[in-house]
Amino acid sequence: MLIPCPLCGARETHEFVFLGDADRRRPDGEDVAAHVAAVYLRDNPAGPHRELWYHAYGCHGCILVTRDTRDHAIADAVMA
Repeated sequence: MLIPCPLCGARETHEFVFLGDADRRRPDGEDVAAHVAAVYLRDNPAGPHRELWYHAYGCHGCILVTRDTRDHAIADAVMA
């Protein structure tokens, strides 16, 4: 899969570090059940999904990628 870095151009995924779901929100406070749910009970969506990637072997930028989880097609990539 090629990730289109806005600064460096299209690069292979081995240059990047996956940072996770860009839309996930961590719970506030000390509610243990809310923290367990946030860590272990996540959805696995099919379709467009926003992710954060760090360009470790390039410009060292964080990139917000919109990727379809069904076919890995990247619709958008912008600096985060």
